[in-house]
Amino acid sequence: MEIHDFALTPSLVSQYMAELRDVNVQNDMMRFRRNLERIGEIMAYEISRTMKYDTVEVTTPLDTASCQVIGEQVVLGTIFRAGVPFHQGFLNFFDKAQNAFVSAYRKYKEKENFDVFIEYLASPRLDGKTLILADPMLATGASMELSYRALLTKGTPAHIHVASVIASQAAIDYIKQTFPADRTTVWVGAVDSEINSHSYIVPGLGDAGDLAYGIKE
Repeated sequence: MEIHDFALTPSLVSQYMAELRDVNVQNDMMRFRRNLERIGEIMAYEISRTMKYDTVEVTTPLDTASCQVIGEQVVLGTIFRAGVPFHQGFLNFFDKAQNAFVSAYRKYKEKENFDVFIEYLASPRLDGKTLILADPMLATGASMELSYRALLTKGTPAHIHVASVIASQAAIDYIKQTFPADRTTVWVGAVDSEINSHSYIVPGLGDAGDLAYGIKE
């Protein structure tokens, strides 16, 4: 399984990441959403470089030109609600992609004890397609795995790209154990070393859903 960590090579992702983490910038929800979207766009471009392409002949006003177009059927999947602006970044570039949406949420039994539940799924058939499964925060990996399992009810993709803005090392290890190694590639803006007792990534950036859309009751 390939792991692509954008933090290992400084780029514009590093700038957007600094703003996402910064408590002095986080009060601007529009900027927070836009930075998630921007990182999604950059990851989309990098993922596109790994794909298969077909040659087509395009008619111009003067002649014909041989052009390369994506030869894979892409499905963009995301987990509500924090994943929506991140998903939009991918959709800005993969504008012909089909889309899948999953609702995964934590149901707390005690203050620091919870289970993850899948409540909603909308997806096209996935057989033989390329699935990009995007969620900004990959804390434990449980939500990502359960979302993937739910999507498998719609068929088996040929390849899975797991994309996150920040992941914990524990979650990366978990994905390696639970996703098919020969058909999965992981893309992450940064890998943080810890998760706390509430299963939040440390230093992380806080609750991405609340920062993007406001505090929930």
